[in-house]
Amino acid sequence: MRISRDKLNKLAHTVADTLAEIDEVEFLEERNTIRQEARKALEKLLMDELKLDAAARLKIASQRRIIPEGSQEWDILYRKYYNDEVKKLGL
Repeated sequence: MRISRDKLNKLAHTVADTLAEIDEVEFLEERNTIRQEARKALEKLLMDELKLDAAARLKIASQRRIIPEGSQEWDILYRKYYNDEVKKLGL
């Protein structure tokens, strides 16, 4: 999934703001540092998701016959291969 830089920053701000509102959470670093780390973590998750998506699509494309994207068979294979890739990562 592609998310714009502005949306990613907004999401990171929301994470930092939400954490700041929790009484049990105490920041040992500046709020901006927390926001930057949240943004890095989100970017890594999105990059990992793109790799999983690409691997699943590659497996479908490597089938002996062409399976049209959007068909029921393609959707089933995509979910299967995507979940297989997630399991390989131990998630």
